[in-house]
Amino acid sequence: MNAGLVVLGASHAAVHLAASAREAGYAEPILLLGAEAHPPYQRPPLSKGYLIGKVPDAALPLRNDTFYRDNKIVLALGAPAIKLDRQAREVETADGRRHRFDRLAFATGGRSRLLAIPGHDLVGVYVLRSLDDARRLRTGLVTARNAVVIGGGYIGLEIAACLASLGVAVTVLEAAANLLTRTASQPLATFLADAHRSRGVTIRLGVSARALRGESGRVRIVECTDGVNHPADLVICGIGAVPNVELAQAAGLKCAGGAIAVDVCGRTSEPEVVAAGDCACTMVNGVPLRLESIQNATDQAKAAGAAIVGRSSLKSAIPWFWSDQYDLKLQMAGLAASHDSYVLRGHPKSERFALFYYRTGRLLAVDTVNRPGEHLTARKLLALGTPVPPTLAADEAIDLRSLLDATPGL
Repeated sequence: MNAGLVVLGASHAAVHLAASAREAGYAEPILLLGAEAHPPYQRPPLSKGYLIGKVPDAALPLRNDTFYRDNKIVLALGAPAIKLDRQAREVETADGRRHRFDRLAFATGGRSRLLAIPGHDLVGVYVLRSLDDARRLRTGLVTARNAVVIGGGYIGLEIAACLASLGVAVTVLEAAANLLTRTASQPLATFLADAHRSRGVTIRLGVSARALRGESGRVRIVECTDGVNHPADLVICGIGAVPNVELAQAAGLKCAGGAIAVDVCGRTSEPEVVAAGDCACTMVNGVPLRLESIQNATDQAKAAGAAIVGRSSLKSAIPWFWSDQYDLKLQMAGLAASHDSYVLRGHPKSERFALFYYRTGRLLAVDTVNRPGEHLTARKLLALGTPVPPTLAADEAIDLRSLLDATPGL
């Protein structure tokens, strides 16, 4: 292929970055180099509907062949980039091929953080990050009776919900004092712990796995730091992800917080290189911020694609996320980490409520459970900076859409 744009990775961010570059007028060749053999696919269903057979393989591809053909985007799959020579503007892949580039984009995503305890390599121990991971886990859970999920983050809880729905006895081990310590408030974490327990899942907080013990090479027991042993013929490690930045670091790109540092336009420290998705982070008030979400990957990719042709396309200032667990649809808008107060709208026992988070009286974020309409309203209110007094947020008799109607310019 003639030199043009080479995108390292065939992820969600990679596809949107390539599409954005085309939309912005980039006319040179575009090549996506993917480590996996599969065409780019959706990852969120892997820990939800796909795991229990409700989402078929045919529903996973991000785009069809026509999209790549019409946009003249070439996929080179099954061979990750292993060497980058920025001076020669050349990338070498694991199959020995070399690809020249004029512009380069990193959309290399991340990989599962692995256990570092005895027995981590026993048969029956899984991670879930890729389609191949999900297929292996689906095969393993067919005969599973007792499962231990190590890590109480969203992926771990989504997997626990899937397994419990299949009748598997599930125990979740979380080393911290609450679930979702890095990503959710205490009220939401407490609600989720109660929701899982009410559906038969054992939630153990402040406890870590010390070792995995097996028979004939297959896992059978999880030994915990408090001396308690849990039977397990299936163990899932969900202790976070590690950004794939080794190639960027070797090439001299500036990194922060373990990820490639980018500005709001997706530009790295080198003028010919952009980055987007789970491998990238932006600086917020001098602190690196890396958001693992489809929305962030999409926004960063759109901005980076436009930057390829010298355009500034700032990403959305309001992050949003979602998680499906059992019949619970969790939707989060904004970042609640620095809140100093919150108000509750509705009742957690009804499993249909919202939490509004404030700092010095200003609305920062809104979490909703089974209230998709209010989630959409909250995103609009946050994007517009519309004041939402706590008393109004807590009053279910008030339709919050009326605040949008009162916003000038709408």
